[in-house]
Amino acid sequence: MLIIKIGGGKSINLSGIIADLSEVEQAFIIVHGANAARDDLAQKIGVSKKVLTSISGYSSVFSDETAIDLLMMAYAGLKNKRIVELCQQHGINAVGLSGLDGKVIQGKRNSGIKVYEGGKRKIVRDFSGKPKSVNKTLLTLLLENHFTPVLSVPIIDENNVAINSENDDIVNVIQNEFEADQVIQLIEAPGFLKNPDDPASLISRLSVDELQVWEARVEGRIKRKLLALKKLFESGATKVVISDGRTEHPVRDALNEKGTVIE
Repeated sequence: MLIIKIGGGKSINLSGIIADLSEVEQAFIIVHGANAARDDLAQKIGVSKKVLTSISGYSSVFSDETAIDLLMMAYAGLKNKRIVELCQQHGINAVGLSGLDGKVIQGKRNSGIKVYEGGKRKIVRDFSGKPKSVNKTLLTLLLENHFTPVLSVPIIDENNVAINSENDDIVNVIQNEFEADQVIQLIEAPGFLKNPDDPASLISRLSVDELQVWEARVEGRIKRKLLALKKLFESGATKVVISDGRTEHPVRDALNEKGTVIE
């Protein structure tokens, strides 16, 4: 089985990704983002996105009730259903679900994010958290009956409240249950770059030990992503390919190991 994580950037070639997936013989689960759609929608309705950086250097989007509404509209609504539509057009019988539906992704709300604000240390609490488990019974039922799950945030917390979460962490809990042969991550870059501003600085292969070295060197969202990759291998992954989601054949390229291969 494969886990396919699709980034939410504006230049991701969704049509090419789904066309490629229609030729894949293995079963797969799709986890997708929609950050560009969310930001466009936020601009249209006059809502500003707020990014928090914890005192340990990890960045995340502040998720108040308005932000959760945006997730429901942009992720679970518009982007999820457009991906399902593309799947159906290519003969993939997809079922789109947020983490709320059937409690397919269950998590625990964060107790608070420690940040510095105005020179002072404080704890900020919002509607975000970590996924802890998946409804394997539901996902297995779909897969065994030849339906393809297409998953998005929000997920559901311990009090049955919608919360935001990182897709990297969602992929981790899915991997922990399903032990996928390979995890493919499709992003708006050729792969993992030494210099984010230089596409020619692609690192074609990385070991798990090297992930920890790189995590210590970087800051912001990429630091969080490298931590998630490290945890993905702790969840039993043996191979992850980070590949360019903007090419003509993104999945085909990833299966041919174009990008960054971590194993």
